[in-house]
Amino acid sequence: MMGRPRTGLNSQNKFKVGLFAMNCSNGLCMTTAPERWVASWDNNVAAARLADEAGVDFLLPIGRWHGYKGVTDTQGETFETLTWACGLLAVTQHTSVCGTLHVRFLNPVFAAKQIVTTDHIGKGRFALNIVSGWNHGEFDMFGVDLIPHETRYDYTEEWVNIVKRIWSESEPFDHNGQWHHLKDVLGKPKPWANASPLLISAGSSAEGQGFAARHVDCLFTSVHRKDQVADNIAGVRAIAAGAGKQVQVFASGHTIARPTRKEAEEYHHYVVVEKGDWAAAEHAASIRLKGRESRYDQIEELKARLVSGLGTCPVIGSYDDVAETIRVLSDAGLDGMALGMVNYIQEMPHLRDGVFPRLERLGLRLPVRALQDA
Repeated sequence: MMGRPRTGLNSQNKFKVGLFAMNCSNGLCMTTAPERWVASWDNNVAAARLADEAGVDFLLPIGRWHGYKGVTDTQGETFETLTWACGLLAVTQHTSVCGTLHVRFLNPVFAAKQIVTTDHIGKGRFALNIVSGWNHGEFDMFGVDLIPHETRYDYTEEWVNIVKRIWSESEPFDHNGQWHHLKDVLGKPKPWANASPLLISAGSSAEGQGFAARHVDCLFTSVHRKDQVADNIAGVRAIAAGAGKQVQVFASGHTIARPTRKEAEEYHHYVVVEKGDWAAAEHAASIRLKGRESRYDQIEELKARLVSGLGTCPVIGSYDDVAETIRVLSDAGLDGMALGMVNYIQEMPHLRDGVFPRLERLGLRLPVRALQDA
C-alpha cells in the first residue's frame, strides 16, 4: 500500500493556505450582499475543484448545528462534515479535506470506523479536526451536558486514546475509563497506509494547548493582532516541546484580496458596513460573551469583526498587502492559515492569480505543478 501523499497538509509549502467554512451558508461572513456564499453541494464541489487545481492545501469545515439568526442566519445551513469530506475527497486529487467532529456527540468506536472509511476514500488526504465544544445551545440540542472547561479536555483525551487504539491495535481490547466502558473493541480496516490521519484541534487555553501538544499534528490558535503572534506561537511550541512533540501552528482568518488596496477596502466596506447583518452579529456576540463581562466598546469591536469574518483574523488589501501580511505571520512562526471568503468561487481567482504567485516569489509556497508532481 502506498504511503500518505506529499500534498495538501503534508506538502512542502512553508506556509499552507486553506479554505475555511465553505460547508456553511454565508461561510464566515455575516453579510446580506447578494453574492454571499450559498453552500449548495454543487457550489462546494465547484469550489473544491478550483481549490484543488490552484494548489490550495486544505479545506476545513465548521461543525455547526445552530445558525446565528438575523436576516441571513449565517451557518444556519451546513453540511455534516465527515460525509461532506467523503464527497469532496472523491472529486479532488491533491488537496487535504478535513472533517470536524464534536467528540461528545459521537461514540468513539463508531467514529473510528467512519474516519477510516473517509481516509480510504481520500487515499490518505483526510484530516480530522477534533472539537471539544463550547456552544451551550448545540449541546442542549443533542441532550448532552457541556462538561466544565477545566475537565472538558479530559473527556476528549480519553475519546482520542480509544480511537488511536482502534486504529493501531490488532487484537480486541477492553476500555474502562471515566466516561467510556467498552468490551472487545476492534476495528478493521486500519487507516490508509496504516498511519493515523493528521489530527487537528483548536485552543487558546492552557488545557486546549496541552491536549494539542500531546495528541495533534496541527493546532489552530487565535490571532487578532500581528504583534502578538510570535509570543502566542512560542508558548504553544514550548508546551509541545515539553511533551516531546512537534506541532504545526495555524490560524483562521478571512480575506478580501484585490489588485489595489482601495478596491479591497471599498469592497470590505460594502460587504460589512453597507450590507452587514448586525442582528446576527448581536446574537453571535451574546453567545461568545455568555458568562463574561465586556466593555461597550469591546462589544462593538467584536460585532464588527463578527460581521467581517466571525471574529477571525482579517487579511484584507491589495495582492501585495495580503502577501505581506502572510509573510509577517510566517516570520512570526505561523505555519498556515484557513481563510474564509465572501464567495469561494468568485474570490478564488484573486487568491490563485494574485496572491499565490507573490507567495511563491517570497519563498513561502511552491508552484502548483511542483506540488501536484510531489
